Amino acid sequence: MSTASSTASSSAGSGAPVAPAAERSEGRTGSAPGRLRGLVDRFAPALGAYALVKAIGLAVFLMLLEHTGDYLRKQTGRGGGVHAWDVLGTWDGVWYQRIAENGYDPKLIPLHGFPLATYYENSSAFFPLYPWLMRLVGAVTGLGPYGCGIVVSVAASLVAAAGIFAIAELLGGFRAGVIAAVVWGLFPGSGVEWAVYSDSLFVALSAWACYCVMTRRWPAAGLLALVAGLNRPTAAALIAAVSIAALVALVRRTDGVARPLTAMLITPWGLVGYVAWVGWRMGDWGGYFKLQRGAWNRYFDFGASTVRTVLDVITGHWSFWQSNPVPDLIAIALLIALPGLLVLLWRARPPLVLWVYTAMTVFLALSSNQIFGNISRYLLPAFPLFIGLAVALRRVRTSSLIGLFAMPAVAAGWYAGYALFELGIP
Repeated sequence: MSTASSTASSSAGSGAPVAPAAERSEGRTGSAPGRLRGLVDRFAPALGAYALVKAIGLAVFLMLLEHTGDYLRKQTGRGGGVHAWDVLGTWDGVWYQRIAENGYDPKLIPLHGFPLATYYENSSAFFPLYPWLMRLVGAVTGLGPYGCGIVVSVAASLVAAAGIFAIAELLGGFRAGVIAAVVWGLFPGSGVEWAVYSDSLFVALSAWACYCVMTRRWPAAGLLALVAGLNRPTAAALIAAVSIAALVALVRRTDGVARPLTAMLITPWGLVGYVAWVGWRMGDWGGYFKLQRGAWNRYFDFGASTVRTVLDVITGHWSFWQSNPVPDLIAIALLIALPGLLVLLWRARPPLVLWVYTAMTVFLALSSNQIFGNISRYLLPAFPLFIGLAVALRRVRTSSLIGLFAMPAVAAGWYAGYALFELGIP
């Protein structure tokens, strides 16, 4: 690693302000075209490598769908469709398309005769930012809900890859940044990045919020956390990370009072506001949580269901709720790798904001009753795990890296795509 990269990594780890590479190049170029060239030079390799592995994985995914033809025999919206690419808009994607077209009608309607469900499913379980952007893209382009969802997701995935690159660049230099962006495209669960799902948008907001904390842009970090709260309930992890980092800065007086205090005060209101609005519309302030538990069987249980399911999977018992053998085994493999990824992250000496965000994301993913095979997707927002691995691989020669990532780029179409959408329920 170069001396410049070492200095940047040390500064980022200690919490001192770090000047991003784009700003350093801006001082040399001066003009707007020069700044644009600087941004292209900085981000193009990472985004190009990310897009390449995603395109390969998507092609393999579609090829597997055509090979089996199973999607033609499945219910539309539940892993099925007329065309292979329709699968990318199924499951949660159906709900987002409905919201983009029709908006919300929050209700708690009792359901009888089902052991695991007490309420009918309702679209208000899905947060509004992603379908709002789908509707905006539709108004501008005239595309239908499916096309709008894909456009938003692909664009957001590139923004997310850029944010992950920028953070890894601060911690480990340019090569680490490019590798981190590639790993983001190959991680288990990454099949939803280019589907009608809100995951890419959430990671984009989270990555850039953490980057803003690392570069001491406190109001921007707080605003991004607020907006992320309109996208997913797990934004609680980002809100906690930004708020705790801002509190530490406030106590230490490293950045004055006004800016970190502003970040702390504004972060929670997207999440709180939407949950409160749903409760108000339902006439029950706990309505959102009742809907999640009563309609989707999602609730916090301190990891009891995760422990039970892990024991069932490793002993070959497949009788538990929503057992999907292939995704379940992929989840087990990811859990086995998780401690190692955390060690690699620790060796990269990340700042507090990344530690809190990662710890909270992992905790929320493993401490709730859920579809076990989706752990690969629930851990996808824990992007600092990719960064620790990328920093560890930064000294590997480019030719060796290409060989290392060639097979995962192909296999991702199966383990992150086909297994998730067709062998499980994402």
